[in-house]
Amino acid sequence: MSDYTIELNVARKAADAAAEIIREFQSASSFSVSYKGKNDIVTDADLKSEQQILSIIQKEFPEDRILAEESSEDITLPEGRIWLIDPIDGTTNFAHGFPVYCVSIALWEHRQPKMGLVLEVSRNERFSALAGSGAYLNGNPISVSRLEDSQNALVGTGFPYNDLSLVDNYLKFFRMLIHQIQGVRRAGAAAYDLCCVACGRFDGFYEYSLNPWDVGAASLIVREAGGEVSDWEGGDNWLLGKRIVAGNPSIHQFLLEEIQKQFTEEEVLGEK
Repeated sequence: MSDYTIELNVARKAADAAAEIIREFQSASSFSVSYKGKNDIVTDADLKSEQQILSIIQKEFPEDRILAEESSEDITLPEGRIWLIDPIDGTTNFAHGFPVYCVSIALWEHRQPKMGLVLEVSRNERFSALAGSGAYLNGNPISVSRLEDSQNALVGTGFPYNDLSLVDNYLKFFRMLIHQIQGVRRAGAAAYDLCCVACGRFDGFYEYSLNPWDVGAASLIVREAGGEVSDWEGGDNWLLGKRIVAGNPSIHQFLLEEIQKQFTEEEVLGEK
C-alpha cells in the first residue's frame, strides 16, 4: 500500500464534496460570473467548491501548504508538501453549460508528484494515481495507447485565452499538425485532456500558458499510465514553465520534435 493512500482518500472526499456544489450550481443555473483578467472568468461555483476543498484538506493536514487557483497569489513550489488545487478546470465550459469540467487535486512533496486525482464532474469519471502504483479510472487500471504511427494519432490541445504571445506560431503549428495526424480535439480543460492521454482516448497533448493546478495531478496520472510528460525542450520544467507536451512514448516524441521545428528557441523555453 502506498504511503499516500490516506491523502488520496482525503482528495476523493474533497473532490466529491466540491462536485456536489458544482452540480447544484449547474442544475440551478444561478451563479454569478466575474473576470480576473482578459477572458479569465471565475464563478460562485469555483469559489465555494475551492473553499470546501481547502476546508477538508486543511482539517486533515493543517501543516501542509496549498496552491489553489482562486486563493493563491504566489505561484512557487516549496521543498515540502504542497497541494495543487483547481476547483473547476474548465470554468468557461461550466459557465456555458458545456459538459467538460473537472476538479483537480494533487499532492507534491520534495518537488515531485505523489498523488493525483481528477474528477470530471459531468460524467462522474474519477482518474487517480499514486506515484509508483499505476493509474486508474473509476477504480480500473488504465494505460496510454500503443499507437506508433503519428498519421493515425488523435491529439488534444488548448488555445490559451489570456496569453496570446505565441498565437501566430501556435496556429501555424496547428495547421501543419492537422496534415500529419488523424485529428485534433480541444475540450477546454487541460486536466481532462491529459487524463484522456492516460486512458488512451488521446495519443498526445500539447499546450502553453498552463498553471501548476491545471497539470499537477493529471500529469502524474499520465506517467503512471505509461506515458511521457515534458516541457517543450524535453525537460522537466513543465509544472512551472507553462509549456507541456504529453503522450504515449511514440507520439510524445513526435510532438516534441515537431514543436521544436516550428517554435523559436525562446518560445520552446518559455522566454519572452
